[in-house]
Amino acid sequence: MGWASMVAVLLAATPTFVTRGDVTPEPDLRREAEAGWAALEAVYVAEAGGAPAKAPGSIVLQKGAALSPERNAQGRPGFVELRQNTPGVLDERLRVALRHELAHQLLWWACPQSSEDRLFHEAFAVALSGELPAWREGAYQSLSRAAAELASAPAVDSTRARRALARLLSESVGFPKALSRRLRQCHDGARWVVPLSIDELADVQVRAAGPATVVVSRHSGEVVLSEGEVRRALPYGSVLKPFVYAAGVGHPVLPPRADVQEWACGPGLPKGVDARTAMLRSCNGYFLDWEASGTAPRGFGAWEPVLSALGLTGKPADMADVVGLRSTLALSPWGMAQAYRLLAEARPDVLALLADNAARGTLAELPASKALSGVSTKTGTVRDAASRPQYGWIAAVDGDLVVVAVRPGKMPRQFAEEIPEALARARKQAGLEAARVQVLGLVSSREVEARCSGVGFAVDEGMPKAAPSDWARLEGLTARGPAVCLGAPWRLRFPKGPEEGRDYAGVFTWSPPPAYRPPSEVPTSSSALKARRGSDFVFRTTRLQYTAGVVAAEDVTLKGEARLALARVVAHNERHSRHPGRAVCDTTHCQAFRGTVRVQRDDAKALGLPALKWKEWLLFSQGGQEPWKEERTRGEVERILGKGLVSLRFEAGRVQYLLTERDGSATYEEGRSLPCELLRSGLKLLSCPRTASFNGGVLVFEGRGRGHGEGLDVEAAKASGLRSDAMLEAAYGRSRPEPRDGEAE
Repeated sequence: MGWASMVAVLLAATPTFVTRGDVTPEPDLRREAEAGWAALEAVYVAEAGGAPAKAPGSIVLQKGAALSPERNAQGRPGFVELRQNTPGVLDERLRVALRHELAHQLLWWACPQSSEDRLFHEAFAVALSGELPAWREGAYQSLSRAAAELASAPAVDSTRARRALARLLSESVGFPKALSRRLRQCHDGARWVVPLSIDELADVQVRAAGPATVVVSRHSGEVVLSEGEVRRALPYGSVLKPFVYAAGVGHPVLPPRADVQEWACGPGLPKGVDARTAMLRSCNGYFLDWEASGTAPRGFGAWEPVLSALGLTGKPADMADVVGLRSTLALSPWGMAQAYRLLAEARPDVLALLADNAARGTLAELPASKALSGVSTKTGTVRDAASRPQYGWIAAVDGDLVVVAVRPGKMPRQFAEEIPEALARARKQAGLEAARVQVLGLVSSREVEARCSGVGFAVDEGMPKAAPSDWARLEGLTARGPAVCLGAPWRLRFPKGPEEGRDYAGVFTWSPPPAYRPPSEVPTSSSALKARRGSDFVFRTTRLQYTAGVVAAEDVTLKGEARLALARVVAHNERHSRHPGRAVCDTTHCQAFRGTVRVQRDDAKALGLPALKWKEWLLFSQGGQEPWKEERTRGEVERILGKGLVSLRFEAGRVQYLLTERDGSATYEEGRSLPCELLRSGLKLLSCPRTASFNGGVLVFEGRGRGHGEGLDVEAAKASGLRSDAMLEAAYGRSRPEPRDGEAE
């Protein structure tokens, strides 16, 4: 870019700085901010390779009302708060603090995908604010000590953490290469899945790795348990072999070579070793000879984009890199767990193969082997030049969870017993099993769009295909297999839904329901027909996430014993779907679900309580005694009840009404009855009315509370003061038959 062009771009990209008279002199403050912004953006353009296309918004500069003693400034997008000790004086301390906060503002504008990466943000701000010389004036700090200080600091913008960060930044001559690489990632619009690490910033490994364990939900993708530095990339040994196996086609049968060390993978090898045996025994020689045959995939094949997006530190040069014979590449335990989560969705056959590892593979004949029976496992060992173990890896997948454990200086067989222990500790949190729900059945499937802010993949015939980084039709993403978002929830949007969309932490599949035939002689609206049909999309998450989402949709303010009671009913109903052979739906035909939310403590507590004793769908409603009055036209009512409506009354959950009928010349009135819920839902009334009166062409309905009034009355539960068990016994004490389709729900 020419100098004149660059100047023009920078001038166009300068935000409007707004002052409020509480930091003075205001003109000097604005000029200082404009100059500081121009210097920061010049570095961004030079290192990233260009300026962002969009213009920045305005930035308010104001006095900090509640700055902590160690802070000279703080900010959030669009606002900078400053400490001015002497009115009318912009001293060097304030100027440095201003430049530091403007660096954060620039990243929020130019690189929004990095907003959650606190180390990257703070490193960029410290490197460019002019504060580095001051930090270097303190006592000497070794690189390893600084790295340890930074890793243990609770906040990266504290005095202690900034001093350690400045020490790491001082290792670079000029602008840090790690930040340059990340800025280019910003400019390219790449997704920001793996945060900047301390080792990456220092451009060397400065700390010895400690033990690390991470447990991830197969269903929601959330981290259930995390111990140690699970985001730190380490050499991986053989633990990635399943991915090259999954990328291959037509795996050969190969003869073992007795004189080759890489074929030393246990006694009694058959004359022809197939890929299954090579996987279970982790035979490096098989994979090397497979590559030599010319039929092996290059690198990790279709799985390489997955591993790269999850933080694989480079591109494998050959099979020795792929199977970890060389320690040139690395991946974090978190990235490994996310990769295995996707592998479990795409290739259940590979997981079935790995389920034999505790019986016939590298984890056989151990005290822990029985506890690992049926769990899909893969081991990996990273050795030094003297063949001593540097790192041992175990990746394990069961029906609900993915576990990845790394232990320095140990062979996997030495810590295999820790895998079932980690699974057991993770399962102390109730509700980690799968829950399935049909979603967005009232919306045309062609109108539902999805976006993954992490790394999204659609499975196509067992192979991962990268999802677009922008909005894409969910129908297309799920057309040939599951759609999985790694590192973040899916965000869904659709017409008439919230503009920002809804979060769905889980896996989507395409599963059209069978044709629905409504019961005869039961008036059913088009919306009710859609609800009873179900949805083309089935969403899988954890039972805890599903329960929390329903409770939030039904009554976000609910707390205490009443919340426990409703959560227990919600979790119960997920196992007793109103769609035989299908998952529960997300409309009021079943129970409302508008995506996943932050789980509340009471939701988790509810799922740890005993299962309910009833064996059928349990009704509930908002209930209460708040009076209401609504008007509906005669035409709206007669579309549900029929023409010639004369009168109507309500009793015992039904509407009793008269219609004028004609038979030839005779005119008479015929009495009829329907479940009140049909009228309530068809007219969108808050509850089943208590009275109805004619007022010309309008009917006036009056009632109390909300919902159909059957089962658990949530408002009454709030006011009862009872324990959840007593609330549920009062609501469902006597078992009753499931309502017929079209009746109260």
